Amino acid sequence: MIEEKELIDKFVAKKKGTSRKRERLKKPDWLKIKIGDPTNQNKVLKLIDGLNLHTVCQEARCPNIFECWTDKTATFMLGGDTCTRHCGFCAVNKGKPMDLDPEEPRHVAEAVQHLSLEHAVITSVNRDDLSDGGASHWADTIRMVHELNPDCKVEVLIPDFQGNEDALNTVLEARPEVLNHNTETIARLYRRVRPDAIYEQSMELLERAAHYRDTEFPKMFTKSGIMAGLGEEFDEVIELMKDLRKVSCDIMTIGQYLQPYEKRLPVERYVTPEEFAEWKRIGEDMGFKHVESSPLTRSSYHAREQAESGNVING
Repeated sequence: MIEEKELIDKFVAKKKGTSRKRERLKKPDWLKIKIGDPTNQNKVLKLIDGLNLHTVCQEARCPNIFECWTDKTATFMLGGDTCTRHCGFCAVNKGKPMDLDPEEPRHVAEAVQHLSLEHAVITSVNRDDLSDGGASHWADTIRMVHELNPDCKVEVLIPDFQGNEDALNTVLEARPEVLNHNTETIARLYRRVRPDAIYEQSMELLERAAHYRDTEFPKMFTKSGIMAGLGEEFDEVIELMKDLRKVSCDIMTIGQYLQPYEKRLPVERYVTPEEFAEWKRIGEDMGFKHVESSPLTRSSYHAREQAESGNVING
């Protein structure tokens, strides 16, 4: 019988110098990972490798990789596998990225076609080395996915583009059905968790996206997400929810932070399923169209179901 560690080594990108020491806190039972059927997992891995693509499933060591790949779904990651930022929580490689692959937009669209996806999720590394942060590459990918897959909805999880409004508009004008930008954590923890980002800048991006939705493309919805367990208080998450509602954010995700390897930020605490359920209740009472809140929730986990919940996207 294949051990869970062997599967992780097979499907999740290996990082140099990242020996996984035991976390300070013991993981509770509710964080057990579903391994699933490896048949479809192998098909997805072969497809991704064949098209020279990257997925956040692998690069970020997502705990849901087995479940999602069993369902033949993956979150594609644009711009290579090296990020220009130094977030304290992220497993993605840091450093100087390679040049953009001009064939990547078409390859992503072909992968979506091969997998017969109805809802494609696309993200990227931060590319602060580029004048537009990679926004034109984003737009090319969105348009190509729509061109080859006219019935597929496109959800994008974008960086902040360093506050560049023109870059954001470039992505918006390609008309993704869901515009996601994660705040990742509460404002108080930004300096430690996201040292290269600004909380207010993320809120401004979401507000601009909501304005575009209201004035240009009412079929688009805005979305944001955070990780819990980095040192925030329960009520601070509620205050962040209020900030997101002030900028008319439609969908919110809340999941448990898991330390990807020893040199990343440690888990301060494991939030109980009951607390996640309470955040969901409070958020939906505030007016979010949908709140996905559970220990294993990630931005793209059950993304199609999130978007369809409450007829957020219909037709």
